[in-house]
Amino acid sequence: MSANVGGIDRMSRIVVGLILIALVFIGPQTPWGWIGIVPLLTGLFRFCPVYLPFGISSCAKN
Repeated sequence: MSANVGGIDRMSRIVVGLILIALVFIGPQTPWGWIGIVPLLTGLFRFCPVYLPFGISSCAKN
């Protein structure tokens, strides 16, 4: 499992994930906010399984 999520992509996933999870506790308080766990984890682990079949990587090329 190599990293395929780079800088800006990673930070935006973490922010969106945290915002969605926050909606569970404040805002409309709907359980759908727990879907924020997916972008949060993909941002933290720097790996997105959906990118694999398409060969996508937002990591910088060295």
